[in-house]
Amino acid sequence: MQKSYLIQVVLAACWAASPRSVNAAEPVPVAAPSASQADGPASVEKLVESARKSVVVISFRGRAGGSDGLGSGFVVKSDGLVATNLHVIGEARPISVRTYDGQQYEVTAIEASDREADLALLRIGAHDLPALPLGDSAALQQGQSVVALGNPRGLTHSVVTGVVSGERTIDGRPMIQLAIPIEPGNSGGPLLDLEGRVHGLLTMKSLVTANLGFAVPINRLKPLLEKPNPVPIDRWLLFGALDDRQWTPLFGARWRRRGGKIIVEGPGGGFGGRSLCLSASEVPEAPYELAVTVRLDDEAGAAGLVFASDGGNRHFGFYPSAGKLRLTQFDGPDVTNWQVLAEEPSDAYLSGEWNKLKVRVDRERVVCYVNDHAVIESTRAQPNPGRVGLAKFRDTRAEFKDFLIARQLPDRRPDEALLQKVDRLLIDHADGLLDPDVVRQWSSADHDPIAALRERAKRLIGQAAELRRLADAVHQQKVLAALAKELARDEAEIDLVYAALLVAQLDNDELDVEAYRQQFDHLADELKSRLPADADETARLAALDEYLFRLNGFHGSRADYYNRRNSYINEVLDDREGIPITLSLVYIELARRLGLDVVGIGLPGHFVVEFRPSEAAPRVIDVFEAGQPLDRGQIEARVLAATGQPLDDAQLAPVSKRALLVRMLRNLHAIAARGQDMPGVLRYLDAILTLAPDSAEDRMYRAFFRYQGGQGRAALEDLDWLIAHEPPGIELDRVRQLRDSITAKRDRQGATIDP
Repeated sequence: MQKSYLIQVVLAACWAASPRSVNAAEPVPVAAPSASQADGPASVEKLVESARKSVVVISFRGRAGGSDGLGSGFVVKSDGLVATNLHVIGEARPISVRTYDGQQYEVTAIEASDREADLALLRIGAHDLPALPLGDSAALQQGQSVVALGNPRGLTHSVVTGVVSGERTIDGRPMIQLAIPIEPGNSGGPLLDLEGRVHGLLTMKSLVTANLGFAVPINRLKPLLEKPNPVPIDRWLLFGALDDRQWTPLFGARWRRRGGKIIVEGPGGGFGGRSLCLSASEVPEAPYELAVTVRLDDEAGAAGLVFASDGGNRHFGFYPSAGKLRLTQFDGPDVTNWQVLAEEPSDAYLSGEWNKLKVRVDRERVVCYVNDHAVIESTRAQPNPGRVGLAKFRDTRAEFKDFLIARQLPDRRPDEALLQKVDRLLIDHADGLLDPDVVRQWSSADHDPIAALRERAKRLIGQAAELRRLADAVHQQKVLAALAKELARDEAEIDLVYAALLVAQLDNDELDVEAYRQQFDHLADELKSRLPADADETARLAALDEYLFRLNGFHGSRADYYNRRNSYINEVLDDREGIPITLSLVYIELARRLGLDVVGIGLPGHFVVEFRPSEAAPRVIDVFEAGQPLDRGQIEARVLAATGQPLDDAQLAPVSKRALLVRMLRNLHAIAARGQDMPGVLRYLDAILTLAPDSAEDRMYRAFFRYQGGQGRAALEDLDWLIAHEPPGIELDRVRQLRDSITAKRDRQGATIDP
């Protein structure tokens, strides 16, 4: 979808209305039915009278115990199953459901969830509830009349009618576009046809017009009903929650972790929407330094470091605010106890990007840095000993990573020699454009210099793009070197989780690999703590299944199988959703830490595992299907369906860790090729050949794609390898023809077809 359309239409995602806005609008009236509606199965009034008894109010509580949000849902099964949007229930929060008759129920489990589709099923302890029938969203027609029910802005059980205006894909998700007003609190409510069947869940509104909204098609919910992944509420409360041994949030807002980052959103309860998150780290005596890297979603907001906190309203803060860097002192709960000690702009601050903030606390002064450049030095700040941590203000959404405290932190700026090399690179490739004499020469020239300067500017833009490509290539090379180093270890010593995280890091240079390794270690440690000391192999495997599938809700991807996120092990750990090979990897590594022999089996089209107990027959397990055991007949049927050929016993042989990772990379390669992402195709081929350097077919493909991408010199390296090794199955005449074509082109262009 085009970004311009995204800006126009989305994402006033319907986060639950805050308590301050509950009474901000009048109820939406029910439109009078047309004659055709009145002649149909039921009038709108009768339809609503029946259907509204199935609509519920959903709220989740904040850390202070009060309601943090309000949304909608509907009964989808009479035994206490409620459907809603995932964003309505937040994360790691107690959730309650109020039914039409005023009964209040606590949610006992998240029966299923799908982050990509923004859907959730909630389980409550109720029976004989009036459930709504589900329709077929694929059968909706443009212009078809529909009815929406929900709780807009806290006004419970409101109704509005409209029509289906079309289908729209938003951020890769199919959506029903509606000529209908949607407000905060409507999210999760049902979209009905005039026969009372649910065709969608209301989810977002337009930013352009009041009468344009969107709904998730109900057909995306059906796989969750067919294959739920229940998570008990006590486990749900731990997902994304900060470790209370390390962090203490104050004054509300929603603080959570996702891998190596801490994310905060929602207004805080302190003065100026202030919210703190104090670290349990021991604070050295002054002098000491603390630092964090932060990114704001809106530069009008404010978020950064706090220090010398008394655990309440007294503390100092250093943070960006409205594009400037600010040092503040808070001595109480309101505006009369707050003062700005210093506020400075800085060219070192990168708007909209990650920025490293650092504070050095001496006995008589405080020095504040952004990206290792000093911006504020103050002797007005005389901080007493106290706690340190993070802060956010107003309605800012911010992300934090790399929080550190020590007597002295290292300066991570590139050294001057490296900066000079980059400068020389620019000068050598910019035809003297950066020479200061150019300004004088061009300003005194007889001809108009503007057009020429703009032409040069275009070249600089191209060079900036090349530098970004160079940075990406260096990142990729460093990741591949780390991956090759890990795979050089003995098979038993290879850390599959670490290697899989490196695969994911190829596409995400911000991925904090160590944070996710620690997260996985925490899962393993918690699992082991649940086992009695004398648990045998069968008991340990049963505990693994219980922990992974029933307590933590890991499940196979239902509706978005070919999303790259399913191949990134960090995303699998965060969302508890994946494809067979990534779920199997998690299973294998957790089993290994329990002392169980579990290996991967690379069946065609479907990866499974085999449990090999010491004193019993091996057992094949389908991790994608929540640990379902597979007998020989089921395996044969799967292979026949995938290949049209009978099972070959060689297909039941365990795969090495290297082969498992290559298969993961081939999945990513196929997704990139399907999406015509040529840089991605090359990136994954580079990784595959790092792990399988003798793969002649992959070398041939890479040579071709390198040539197509203007990397003639790199293509020649692969072609020369093929000619030297003469691998079977490769037509060497074609290889030589391509090589001759490249060298001839290089000769014509002065051997400069690529840098």
